[in-house]
Amino acid sequence: MAGKRSIFDEQHVLFQDSVRRFIATEVAPHFNRWEEDGIVSRDFWRAAGAAGLLCPQVPEELGGAGVGFTYNAIVNEEFTRAGFIGPQNDLSVHSDVCLGYILHYGNDEQKRRWLPRMVSGETVCAIAMSEPGTGSDLQGVKTRAVLQGDEYVVSGSKTFISNGQHADLVIVVARTNDAPGSRGMSLILVEADRDGFQRGRNLNKLGHKSADTSELFFDAVRVPVGNLLGTEGGGFAALMSDLPQERLTIAVACLGAAQRAFDVTLEYVRERHVFGKAVLEFQNTRYKLADIKAELSIGQAFVDQCITQHECGELTQSNASIAKLWCSEMQGRVVDQCLQFFGGYGFMCEYEICRLYADARIQRIYGGTSEIMRELISRNL
Repeated sequence: MAGKRSIFDEQHVLFQDSVRRFIATEVAPHFNRWEEDGIVSRDFWRAAGAAGLLCPQVPEELGGAGVGFTYNAIVNEEFTRAGFIGPQNDLSVHSDVCLGYILHYGNDEQKRRWLPRMVSGETVCAIAMSEPGTGSDLQGVKTRAVLQGDEYVVSGSKTFISNGQHADLVIVVARTNDAPGSRGMSLILVEADRDGFQRGRNLNKLGHKSADTSELFFDAVRVPVGNLLGTEGGGFAALMSDLPQERLTIAVACLGAAQRAFDVTLEYVRERHVFGKAVLEFQNTRYKLADIKAELSIGQAFVDQCITQHECGELTQSNASIAKLWCSEMQGRVVDQCLQFFGGYGFMCEYEICRLYADARIQRIYGGTSEIMRELISRNL
């Protein structure tokens, strides 16, 4: 049980229990409808805020709990271990990715305005990095924010944006000058009610069906210079500094989802009979499940080590990349093997293992592809 892990104290275990209760009452009854709709309800955000699940790292004076990243990890782990990966993705982008940029680079006015609303769920946040044709190459961003008087004029388009349909506030990665490569990139806060901002379609994805993912368009959107997040030209450095937490979060989610696949498979092979005996009684089944159990245990040990490092401010880019690479690849192996035990039923959408298989595929892509992770790790050899 996760509550017995050395990284959890009594308060962590109490919070873990509260997250489980929230999932049972506020997520499980609605999840299938959200998957069909391709989006969670707005009520989900308000309920998550009221339950203290959003942005726990925000200081108490700004409405948060003022606690460490381990609480974020618990939310991600409990959602994925319960099999609710779409809603987990939404919360993670808001609390684990977007929050960090405002918390670390926002000025006092920006923090006072946005952080209490992000904690309560009144404001949903998204970050707009990816563009058509750029993929993982952030230095190829073409969206521009041109300074005109006391305003930035933002023009461009983004795609694959999590929380794009619900977002009230978007952190936009844009070029603010013509410096080559990463030097001309900045982060601009764009409110969704600004003239010229438009949401595109909610994209139809292989998995994470209940996590809305959108195209966003910025047609000469005017925002005050006070919406610059951090320093002009400092966008790329800010993105790089917060990526280790994002990648650690993905590793946590991969582990939780892989554990869910293992759990539902173990239950199935105990009940399913072939040739007069349970599938679990075959040596091949037991040995392969033993391999999966070993991978889950090893992955958990390393991720817990990374969480401890992150709480101490010592998580390196390399270790975060290792966690993200290994856990996402491990999840892919696990769900593939687990689906195999279901036979033809594993290919049927009404079986949870089919959804877990589809949900797993993106983990090796977003937050930096496995190929990018290998490149980053290799630089430290």
